[in-house]
Amino acid sequence: MTMNPLKLSKIIPALSIVTVIVFTGCQPKQDPQNNSATDATNKVDIPLIQAQVVAVKLPKQQVCLEDGCTNYDLQTVKTNQQWIDDYFINRMKKAEPNAFADLSDQQVKVPEGEPSLSESSTYVRFVGQNYNLATFAIHSYAYPAGAAHGMYHQEFVNFDLATKKHINVSELIKDGVEQELRDELYVANQNWLDEHNIKKDQLQVSDNYYYGVNGIVFVYPLYELASYAEGMSELNLPYYAAKEFIKAEYLPSLPKVPN
Repeated sequence: MTMNPLKLSKIIPALSIVTVIVFTGCQPKQDPQNNSATDATNKVDIPLIQAQVVAVKLPKQQVCLEDGCTNYDLQTVKTNQQWIDDYFINRMKKAEPNAFADLSDQQVKVPEGEPSLSESSTYVRFVGQNYNLATFAIHSYAYPAGAAHGMYHQEFVNFDLATKKHINVSELIKDGVEQELRDELYVANQNWLDEHNIKKDQLQVSDNYYYGVNGIVFVYPLYELASYAEGMSELNLPYYAAKEFIKAEYLPSLPKVPN
């Protein structure tokens, strides 16, 4: 039996379509969540931070008010990320409003004779970066006129470069694990805490931290855990323990080691 060439030409394209449908149906289905995660990773462009310390331009370096004068020394960072630069300048403006205020046209009654002179300084520096995690430090010093000594503080500021967000401790740790984290932090530093007569129920998780070589380091203000002479105290939470309490996206990339 001889088939009509016209009919054959109509059948061949139809067979091709069926073949495509069959093979397409045999392809393994992809997880939509995995696709979303992959797409998100590919779309995120993590910048390499470049930073230098620069002086902040102020109307006056010395500001005099009715209770005396204050010398200001403010230095910040200039980076390749404008949102980071803005963050630190806004922090300084909020902490030291008098330093940024133009008081030249205001009638300020300066004390007669030799006015008392206070000092206030703030320095910002770039500490380091681990992929999407960037750490900066704010060092501040204040000496009120007539005080026995000045007070200093160092705050570490950690950013998620992927989301352009400041990672505070409440966002760093998983939900509902703060008590267990406190207990683990106490165990990891028990010798030092015992030497300073600090019991477990007296210890709190600090809101000041940075990424250390061997773990996440929680930093405490002067006098909170030790004397002024000992400076700011630091408690280390090893990375092998931190994985139980810290959100995965806020842990630095670590080598895999046997249990």
